This record gives sequence, structure tokens and C-alpha cells, in this order.
Amino acid sequence: MKIDILTLFPEMVDCAMHTSVIGRAQQAGLIEINAINIRDFTLDKHNRVDDTPYGGGKGMVMQADPLYRCHAHVTGGTHVHTVLMSAQGAPFCQNKARELLAHEHVILVCGHYEGIDQRFIDECVDEEISIGDFVLTGGEIPAMAVADAVCRMVPGVLAEEVCFTEESHWSGLLEYPQYTKPAVWHDRAVPDVLLSGHHANIETWRRKKSLERTKQDRPDLFAKFEPQDKRDRKLLQELDQETKEPSGL
Repeated sequence: MKIDILTLFPEMVDCAMHTSVIGRAQQAGLIEINAINIRDFTLDKHNRVDDTPYGGGKGMVMQADPLYRCHAHVTGGTHVHTVLMSAQGAPFCQNKARELLAHEHVILVCGHYEGIDQRFIDECVDEEISIGDFVLTGGEIPAMAVADAVCRMVPGVLAEEVCFTEESHWSGLLEYPQYTKPAVWHDRAVPDVLLSGHHANIETWRRKKSLERTKQDRPDLFAKFEPQDKRDRKLLQELDQETKEPSGL
């Protein structure tokens, strides 16, 4: 998996993408993440990559030509799936991360200032992605979030596939609660089932907690969830019954 991030601040990307799990995966040759400095491709002697917007308005707009030259350098004349990190983009989610994983090579473009000249977007960008309904100073943090979410699913990056298939959002549910030693902390005990050694009961408990947490904290996700088997249907019935039962009586 190769990801090229077009940015005005490559040092910001390099710092984050060469540490921890992602950094080790790069050292092992499992993935490749490059930060490409857009300023290196401007023809302006002052390395300028922005100008005032046509039609007036505050702020500056990133010019199409430096971005185009940078993009062309990375693609080498071939098509590479290109994503613009944009507040106007479609919301990023786990399914989108899986879609991007299917590409051997992806380019992530980081915008800045008041935006990017639309002509570059029309000519070079395949899709726009947003990581939430808020605005940041630039696209670097969103690009790194997308790169991390995608690359951690590359075989070998995590110790086992189950490390991400049981996490929140993979199956449309939030992850169950996690506990570790000691068994009692601040008078709060680990649920007995997790200490029982009964793997089937533990798995059922975790599934129920996952359903319960999703129903409570993300009703939008829960509304889309379809039971996978008889156990799911039984657990959903139990949760529904527990919700209807009066408490404190």
C-alpha cells in the first residue's frame, strides 16, 4: 500500500507517520507513506503557491498549477486514485477506509487557506472526503487520519486481523468495554464473566455489550444494524426487554 500526501507542511506528516505502529510498518516495508512538498513545484521565485480569489473575498486560494505539477510528478502520467481532504467532502467512515484499501496507490491532497482552485479539483481529484462537520486550518490532520485508518488494515501491520475486525465500526457496531489488571480498581470490579475462563460466555457477553453500547450511544448506527444470526436476535430481544422493565422497583 502506497500513500502520497501532497502538503505544504511535509515535516508535520513525516513526524506522525514515522512513529508507532505505522512507523514500524513502514520500516518493515509493508506500507509506504510519502509527504510531498507542494512548494517544490511552484514556478514562483518566492515559492508562492496561493493568490487572491477571483470575485473578491477574504483570504487566499491555493493555485492550480503548483498542485497540478506536484500531482503529475507523483503519478508519472498514470492514473492514481486522488482524494482531496475537504470540508465539503463525503463523511469518512470504516467502509470508505476499506474502499481506499483496495487501491494499491492513493494520493491525499491537503488544502489550506480559503480552499483550492476548482480547476485542479475538476482535473485531478476523484473524490473529496471530510472527517467531520468542522473546519481545520489545513488538510494534514485529516489526511493522516485517513492514512492511519487505511494502512492499519494492510496485512501484517497489526499482529492479527482480529485486532481491527472486532473494533468499533467494522461490523456496524461499537466495540465492547475492555478491562485489564487489577481485577478491582477504586472499588470497581471487572465483570465476573471475563474472569470465568468460559470463552463462549465471554464472547456472548461482549456481543451483547457491543449491541447495548451502540443502541445507547449511536442510535443512528443501531438503526442500520441487521442481526447476523440467532444469537444476535436473542440478545436484541433481551436488550429490548431490559429497556422496557422498570428500574428501581
